Amino acid sequence: MKDSYKHKGMRKLLIKEVQTKGISDQRILDAMMRLPRHFFFDEIFVTHAYEDKAFPIGQGQTISQPYTVAFQTQLLEIQKGDKILEIGTGSGYQAAILMMIGADVHTIEYNRVLFEKTRNFLPKLGFKPTFYHGDGSKGVPSAAPYDGIIVTAGAPTVPQDLIDQLKIGGRLVIPVGDGKTQSMYKFTKVAENKITKKAFTNFSFVPLRGENGWK
Repeated sequence: MKDSYKHKGMRKLLIKEVQTKGISDQRILDAMMRLPRHFFFDEIFVTHAYEDKAFPIGQGQTISQPYTVAFQTQLLEIQKGDKILEIGTGSGYQAAILMMIGADVHTIEYNRVLFEKTRNFLPKLGFKPTFYHGDGSKGVPSAAPYDGIIVTAGAPTVPQDLIDQLKIGGRLVIPVGDGKTQSMYKFTKVAENKITKKAFTNFSFVPLRGENGWK
């Protein structure tokens, strides 16, 4: 895997584009600049790696649009050492960004093929999150509670299981809506039985699979 001056130049332009869309957390911008996104693409699709759009990675899944990765990450307000659960490992790009800004990442993938592929690939780049294969719509209660949970697939509703697995002060960032478009929500668990909610602009994600997702 080669990261040339050309790749770095394209990455710099992408970061500027993401920045103009409202991403202000310099840690995220720096991480995206350092991490070669084209490493997560088949070689014949490298020219697509630095466009601000989602791209298919097989198995009916996509690598998220760079802006979306940055936006969700910014909403999590990660502090160094925070335990973060990522639901939808996919290509592993989002998990790598989270780790680069200091998160202790636990990541679960529903699709067995993608799970095996990414579990083998990410460590080659130096990233070793805790991997799980299974129904992420139910979270991973065995490793709870979490400082943050990020869902990278569109959910029909907000799974109570995920709220329950947050620490007090923990944040859940999740797209909720129909199978085509979703609104991004940030839920903060301010007390054991009190949740605050903020809604943001619309996005389009692949469907969240599992018991609390799309069957």
